[in-house]
Amino acid sequence: MNSNFKRTTEEASYYNDIENFSTEELLININKEDKKVAFEVEKVIPFIHLLVDAISNKLTNGGRLFYIGAGTSGRLGLVDASECPPTFGVPNDLVIGVIAGGHKAMFQAVENAEDDLEQAWLDLQYHKISNQDIVVGIAASGTTPYVIGGLKMCRENGIATGSISCNKNSPVSSHADFPIEVIVGPEFITGSTRMKSGTAQKMVLNMISTSVMIKLGRIKGNKMVNMQLTNQKLFERGVQMIMDELKMTDSEKAANLLSIYGSVKESIENADKAL
Repeated sequence: MNSNFKRTTEEASYYNDIENFSTEELLININKEDKKVAFEVEKVIPFIHLLVDAISNKLTNGGRLFYIGAGTSGRLGLVDASECPPTFGVPNDLVIGVIAGGHKAMFQAVENAEDDLEQAWLDLQYHKISNQDIVVGIAASGTTPYVIGGLKMCRENGIATGSISCNKNSPVSSHADFPIEVIVGPEFITGSTRMKSGTAQKMVLNMISTSVMIKLGRIKGNKMVNMQLTNQKLFERGVQMIMDELKMTDSEKAANLLSIYGSVKESIENADKAL
């Protein structure tokens, strides 16, 4: 392990005897710690920038984005990946979340799954990973063997890598071409990285996937014109988008367009010949 590595995510909380706090004290102090996270994310925007551009280039040229992680970190990767198809209308296999212990681990802890150095590479091979793709390892501590092993094998096979961790000079960063370290400091509950560290990772993932999809042309103006119309609320939102873009006042005509083309973008592009 890096001799300069200091695991601040495991340091003692700034607060003690929290079991004696009132509800108000608990909430105020948790919020006080949470407020620090966005400022720490801001400090690493230049590193996020590099990773976003690398991902965009890979996806533009036919590659895929993989997230690998364990526990909370793995779950956050799965959440971000699963939200890309409905939000941006991309294929289900463009952004793929891989979690130590498999999908069962999304709902409950799988014993020792994160300690296997070899399993992540096997999980990635299941998806026929290649050097067209890019893999982002997510590990709050920066020491998760599952993630480190996966990134190490990716680099040995010429596959681009990124990482998101919450400790400075973390081991996982040494296996990433594009490392991101958001130093949020000790957690409100000592070592509970589902809190500030998890929030930081979620914020960075939001920035990555949103920026990449915008760069890939999946947003028009500020609208989700490629979103999947999976419920009535989203259909009605799509109708309003069409009305706004085409300066229409007739919602029935807009709804008819959307029913014909099944896509806000397609409806707007084909409005002249359909109306």
